[in-house]
Amino acid sequence: MEGPGSAQEFFGQLVGGCLMPTVWQGLEQLGGLVLLCAASRLLWHLPVGRGWKHAGTAASGFVALQGFFGLHVVWLVLLSLLCYLVLALARRGPRPCHGPCLATATLVYLLLGEMHMVDTVTWHKMRGAQMIVAMKAVSLAFDLDRGEIPALPSPLEFMGYIYFVGTVVFGPWLPFRSYTRAVDGPGLSLAWLWKVTWSFLLSLLCLLVSTCIAPYLFSYFVPLYGYHLLKSRKKHKARSLAMRWLRAYESAVSFHFSNYFVAFLSEATATLAGTGFSEHKDHLAWDLTVSRPLEVELPRSMVEVVINWNQPMSRWLHTYVFQAALTLGTFPAILVTYVASALLHGLSFHLAAVLLSLGFITYVEHVLRKRLSVLLDACILSKPCPRACSHQHRKALWVQALNLLFGALAVFHLAYLGCLFDMDANDAIEEQGYGMAYTIAKWSELSWASHWVTFACWVLYRLIN
Repeated sequence: MEGPGSAQEFFGQLVGGCLMPTVWQGLEQLGGLVLLCAASRLLWHLPVGRGWKHAGTAASGFVALQGFFGLHVVWLVLLSLLCYLVLALARRGPRPCHGPCLATATLVYLLLGEMHMVDTVTWHKMRGAQMIVAMKAVSLAFDLDRGEIPALPSPLEFMGYIYFVGTVVFGPWLPFRSYTRAVDGPGLSLAWLWKVTWSFLLSLLCLLVSTCIAPYLFSYFVPLYGYHLLKSRKKHKARSLAMRWLRAYESAVSFHFSNYFVAFLSEATATLAGTGFSEHKDHLAWDLTVSRPLEVELPRSMVEVVINWNQPMSRWLHTYVFQAALTLGTFPAILVTYVASALLHGLSFHLAAVLLSLGFITYVEHVLRKRLSVLLDACILSKPCPRACSHQHRKALWVQALNLLFGALAVFHLAYLGCLFDMDANDAIEEQGYGMAYTIAKWSELSWASHWVTFACWVLYRLIN
């Protein structure tokens, strides 16, 4: 491939051929959802009964889903009806078992839909909305078992929560109590409007970075295809390896910002519809946070990456999966958590491979840094130490160097895992899900480096333990 032309020509094509069309297309597709969220927010402040409020937000959510998925929304309706039926039947037993019963029923439904009921492309398009419905219903079921919710909500309350227009399409997950507080929540304010506007602008910026800036600027400033300039065969081989890693990092960055786009957009829609606030004494803050890009792109550890990638989902997995499985032991509980996440994301080999690899990477990193922190008496844990920690070495230069080394290792793992989300992959393959052969081929190009490094870290941990 030949190099790009002049800078003026390049940036002119970038703005006119990608940036502007992407912005207009995004605004066109999201306009209806924004109006529905605003209408639902205004409905909650009308002098009408709570039943009408729940019905109104459920109707708005259904219309939003129909706008994105058409007649295929029937599969989401069937899932929500199945969830309420299971909840109603589970409370009739001698012991409360809402959580396990509903989790099993939801898993069976999702697996049947993936394998038999709907074609793969259509099912994958609805995957995000299905995941949100399943997470809401399962969290409600476990909260009922724990007594955090006194009684099964009425059908209108349940459907209002499940189809809450601010979260039903792009998320994020929110607990039932957050929804009920928002129904009679605070009125309109400048702080609320600023949060909505800022999150929406950030989502558009991340969309542009993912779609236009990352792919084009990487190729412009780094000659990914300039192998012909090298005369030495040895240099050619070394440059080829470097280019494969740069290409992997390029794909990872583009994929990361597509996730940030959805994260900030979900912040905007959820806040616009009236949720996403916290109250501290007399102070109210619109502070919903779904993702923290800086903590992912410049991480301290892979554990921090996992937490900050999608904070509400991380909280859901920790509360309703990890803690429930902790009786099996720490490592089995971590595996169960990542398996549950993989099943929620659908039967996609490359997603399952990434998530299970993350499970091993984060566990090995956590135990290794925990052991090193004891041996060296230093603040080098996966998470930052509290101010009152008892470590002797906290801000020494070598401590900061070790933390930077682990941070660089996390970026290395992110590039390796992100290479599977190739921007130039065939659209049909992307819609149906990347298969085993694709995953193995991509990781083979990088010599399975991340897995080997993780294995070496585990061996080091065993040696010093």
